[in-house]
Amino acid sequence: MPWLRLFPRLALAILGVMLIAAPATARADVGMIGDPVSICIARAEPGQRVTDLFSRRIPVDCSSPQRDFGSGDFWVLSSRVNRTGDVALRSGSVWQARRNVYALYADGTITERTVDGRAASRDLQLGAIFLDRLSARDAPLVRVAWKIEGSANLRGIVTGPRLATLRESGWSNLYLAAIYAAFAGMCLALIIHHLALWAAMRHLFQLKYVLMVVILLGFTFTSSGAIAWAFPGIDNNDRLRLNYIGLGLSAAAALSFARSFFEERVFAGAVGRSATFVSLAVLAASFGYAALAPWQMLLLDKAFAIAFLALIGFVGVILWRAWRLRSNYLWVFALAWGAPVAFAALRVANNFGLIGWSFWVDQSTMLSMAAEALLSSVGITYRIRLLSRERDEARLQELAARALADADPLTGLLNRRAFLHGAIGREGDQTLFVIDLDHFKAVNETIGHDGGDEVLRVFARGLRAATPEGALVARIGGEEFAVVMDAKRAVDPDDLLARLRVERMPFDMAITASIGTFTGPLATESDWKTLYRGADRALYAAKADGRDRVRGGVPRAA
Repeated sequence: MPWLRLFPRLALAILGVMLIAAPATARADVGMIGDPVSICIARAEPGQRVTDLFSRRIPVDCSSPQRDFGSGDFWVLSSRVNRTGDVALRSGSVWQARRNVYALYADGTITERTVDGRAASRDLQLGAIFLDRLSARDAPLVRVAWKIEGSANLRGIVTGPRLATLRESGWSNLYLAAIYAAFAGMCLALIIHHLALWAAMRHLFQLKYVLMVVILLGFTFTSSGAIAWAFPGIDNNDRLRLNYIGLGLSAAAALSFARSFFEERVFAGAVGRSATFVSLAVLAASFGYAALAPWQMLLLDKAFAIAFLALIGFVGVILWRAWRLRSNYLWVFALAWGAPVAFAALRVANNFGLIGWSFWVDQSTMLSMAAEALLSSVGITYRIRLLSRERDEARLQELAARALADADPLTGLLNRRAFLHGAIGREGDQTLFVIDLDHFKAVNETIGHDGGDEVLRVFARGLRAATPEGALVARIGGEEFAVVMDAKRAVDPDDLLARLRVERMPFDMAITASIGTFTGPLATESDWKTLYRGADRALYAAKADGRDRVRGGVPRAA
């Protein structure tokens, strides 16, 4: 199919554009656009006010990593800034019950904005970015502060804070919308393409691939923050719960697809049982987090990270097993899963505090899974091509086996069974020639059985060349041959004998033959018996009259 061969090239072209565009987008820093803000942190105590924070009566820590503070309630104070006009405060979306955002202006005015989980969703930007609009005043903005309540502090209390204009935030949304829309369009195209292929091929791995892409699309819907635009009333913490579920389902679906994509022997035995265990562990960790948070969130998050660490290690087991068993699909799997494994490792490292929070590490799952979906699609096309080739080869082998079953192995003519199968049931009157080589026993005694076999082969070639198109030619006995043809197109048997006499035989031996003919209907097996009996009697008459001649039986009346 031409379109089947074209699809891998199109998929690779799209992937190339994404890989080229992603670094450019990262350099533009569209997710965390604006000027970075340094922050200091203090644990909040009852009775403290924001004026105490701005006047530095609350001691703050500006050097310790945020994760060292654990969970709870916190004051967060920015370094000095100098901004006028409309200002938006942007930071990464994290688990928190409530936040108060304060702005201190040069004239001493302090403004306050209170945001709970639902309000956070209403202001959530694409890329899952918190946006807090600060009041525009004549006096410049000099500091901002947060009071964070119920912070889980898994990645930080306030992550990646920046000050930007509303215009810059708008452009950020536009750029990210283009990236997410391209990703969603790619997913829909892959889903439609492979559903159409499944309708024709009906392979289980095609449906599992489609399910994986559907789940990945749902995960991106939650992780990108687009769900908050579609459902503004959703609590942001509930969005994070869905995010964990989507990530777990994506991982389990990808592993299930890999299991159905590889040859059965790759996942046989302990490897298959381990695949089931890893999938259940990832699903249990993701659904456990969603159901139990905020109870023991640090423990739940670590369990989730450990489950993904096990998945990463298991991918290595799959690659090793596929290499040992010389799987045809090892290279496809290695290419397709390379990016997801690498970025999953970065996320796990972030979970364990080995690397800091980054917007693009946070979004890496979508980008890496996009690469995985495209390359897996190429792999599916490659596998379908191999399956088609195997099917075609099997058909050719079946046809060859059938031809061998129908053919006489020495001469290549039809054997008696195939001859009768093709002859009985022909419409209209048919003429049957029964041909027997004269004195063939003497031929074998003179030049040996190998020489006699060559005589039979030469005779068969000449007989096949002398008969009209549509005639059936068979070897029905040792040196006995039969030809059945439409009576209206039957060749003259004397001409046939004359042509056979000039065939060059081994050792230039003179070989002759006798022919008996009979004409009549051949619609049933009874007709065949009548036709053959008449031609056989005519053959014996030719033998009795001296051989090397033709005799015809008397046709039955129509």
